[in-house]
Amino acid sequence: MSSTPIGNSPNSDRVRIVVATSVMLTFISYWRAAAVILNDLGSSAFYAGGIAEQAIGKSAPWLIIAVMLFSFAVRAVYVESCSMFVRGGVYRIVKEALGGTLAKIAVSALMFDYVLTGPISGVAAGQYVVGLLNELLKFAFSHSLLPNFLAAHGAPQLNVNFFSMLLCAAMTIYYWWENIKGIEESTDKALKIMYITTVMVVMVLGWSVITVIVRPDVHLPPLPKPSNLHFTPESLGFLKNSNIPSLFAFFGIMMAFGHSVLAMSGEETLAQVYREIASPKLRNLKKAALIVAIYSFTFTGLVSLLAVMLIPDAVRVPQYKDNLIAGLAMYLVGPMALRILLRVFVVIVGFLILSGAINTAIVGSNGVLNRVSEDGVLTEWFRKPQKRYGTSYRILNLVVGMQLAIIFASRGNVYTLGEAYAFGVMWSFVFNSLAMLVLRFKYKGERGWKVPPNITIFGKEIPIGLASVCMVLLATATTNLFTKSVATVSGIIFTGVFFGLFAVSEQVNKRKFASAEAQMKEQFQLLHREDVQRESVGARAGNVLVAVRDYNTLFHLKWILERTDTREQDVVVMSARVTRFASAGVDLSMEQIFSDYEQTLFTRAVTVAEKVGKHISLLVVPARDVWSAIVQTANALETSSVVAGLSSRMTSQEQAFQLGRAWEAAPEPKRQFLLQIVKPDGMVDTFAIGPHTPRMKPEDVSLVHRLWLATTKERGLDSVHHHDIVTLALTRYARDYAGHDREEILRELRKLERGGPRGQGDASPADRDKEHPPEPPSPPVLGPS
Repeated sequence: MSSTPIGNSPNSDRVRIVVATSVMLTFISYWRAAAVILNDLGSSAFYAGGIAEQAIGKSAPWLIIAVMLFSFAVRAVYVESCSMFVRGGVYRIVKEALGGTLAKIAVSALMFDYVLTGPISGVAAGQYVVGLLNELLKFAFSHSLLPNFLAAHGAPQLNVNFFSMLLCAAMTIYYWWENIKGIEESTDKALKIMYITTVMVVMVLGWSVITVIVRPDVHLPPLPKPSNLHFTPESLGFLKNSNIPSLFAFFGIMMAFGHSVLAMSGEETLAQVYREIASPKLRNLKKAALIVAIYSFTFTGLVSLLAVMLIPDAVRVPQYKDNLIAGLAMYLVGPMALRILLRVFVVIVGFLILSGAINTAIVGSNGVLNRVSEDGVLTEWFRKPQKRYGTSYRILNLVVGMQLAIIFASRGNVYTLGEAYAFGVMWSFVFNSLAMLVLRFKYKGERGWKVPPNITIFGKEIPIGLASVCMVLLATATTNLFTKSVATVSGIIFTGVFFGLFAVSEQVNKRKFASAEAQMKEQFQLLHREDVQRESVGARAGNVLVAVRDYNTLFHLKWILERTDTREQDVVVMSARVTRFASAGVDLSMEQIFSDYEQTLFTRAVTVAEKVGKHISLLVVPARDVWSAIVQTANALETSSVVAGLSSRMTSQEQAFQLGRAWEAAPEPKRQFLLQIVKPDGMVDTFAIGPHTPRMKPEDVSLVHRLWLATTKERGLDSVHHHDIVTLALTRYARDYAGHDREEILRELRKLERGGPRGQGDASPADRDKEHPPEPPSPPVLGPS
């Protein structure tokens, strides 16, 4: 949404409002969440198998499968962390458990993961495309389909690494511009990509199984015994001149496992996307995690296994190491034309999902840096919204600039990128799992789910499952430090640079802000509007208006969100900015309407909405009178109900009276609506604002009935209805009140007010109050300060 000019006529007598939007506040189904995650995690299937085999030999598929099985446990750790913190992720978890310094180190390593995700995915996509073009050029040459000037020196071939690098850079720039415009993560596109990918996976796996059945020479790859693991000098890293791998068999297996761990990259995306999962959040997160686990195991694990079984050894690594699935398509049974068509389809799908991973990497990096910025680790300069599109363009520029530098530095070499990539993957896992283990003993707050199994000894819970995952990850990461020299050197340098950036920015923030509270604020795109309209707020008729003012008492917002399906009914959160200039024709600036207080207030409101997983619209209305602002806003938005918290200074009835009086004073046309006052204990008082049917006591109803019975016995009045009795009584009351009986009527009413003698059918003071228009309770947060 682009902002509109903030111009206004100096003599305008209309009060301008501010609509605040948070670009992060959108919620998606678990299917869409799984699609977003798989665009990152599933992309590794296209290159992980080839990288692993180059490092450890033909037994690599078994290690890939072991990694995919282990990823179920790693995913469970992320589910537990998300159940504790909506805005979770490595930074938040590690900071809660281990402190800010280790949190900055952890997020620096994670950024290395995210920054490398784009280049490795883009280069792999380029490898598939350029490899297909070279194959088609060979085919055309062998069938004399090329013009003479191209075929003069044999089949022309493109430099695979060079053109892959250029293609990757072009895709990265494209997605940078899409994110600058605000199309951060199109879940529709992600879901469609996964639909197409699923078709390809079914075709490749089904056709491969048929090939295995038909061909008698197909064998499983050798088991990953120490004798079957063949490490290259590059995969031995700092141990290439050592005999440690041969002396300790278990260490060799750990090395092999570490070289295959690339297959489960992308798990952190689970924590990033949790913020946007719709209600019920935790249940939908578990569903998304299960879908991702089954899909990635089937896709990455089985495809890697079948590729080694079906592609001949002589061509698998030399020719297809960087586009393994494309090679698998060429060695299935069937006519060559069909195999080429399948390969074309594989390349198209690979290009889509790998390019989608570039977008996911940019979005993930943006999300991580925004999170640390919210905590004061990065200065607000980085989160300054782009003037036209409202996106955090400076963070995007930083991330994409680093990605482009890495793309050109790698020269399109997938193996180099993959080796470096593993550093960020493993250490982000280690920090997250270690922090979660510490929080099992340190954090006593709400936790929706725990990694099993857990046993209790002498009243103390022992997290066996979580501790086991942490130990495996730590052992693997430590092994990688010695065997992945490229990853260790580049990862430490990158982590150190980012840690330095975080440390310096944090010190700048500490000098700028007196309190940490001032640093943790959502960044909003602010849109000036001339008046309140449903179109500008983005709310449908029949919406719920939630009045807020005190950011420490938002229990009523949580209450209504838990009971409202926001797909059917919109929720608008409104704050009234009390100012004596609101209706005096004064042109208020944006800062006068939306101050630091409103920013903090709406930050808390967004946090509540994220935890529930439902969308809200945010609105600030300048006003001289809070009650009139609520009424006018409710009328303009065609609101069906107003929700407020209980005031610390007024009762529900007093709040209702004030709002009802404002409703009476409002100009026509005006709409009736319900007012719900939510108390801290969850009890709710409901009032009707505007003309409504009064509540009658049983004795009042009985009196009307008796009068009706007596009347219908009179001749010619047998068809009189109950409402005729009421109508006549009210008409005579109005006549007497306007005539000479006025004083007598007032005396009787004062007796009722004092609780004096009551005639049969008189309303109680409480019922009488509820017959007044000002019945609905007014939002406590909006009461006069």
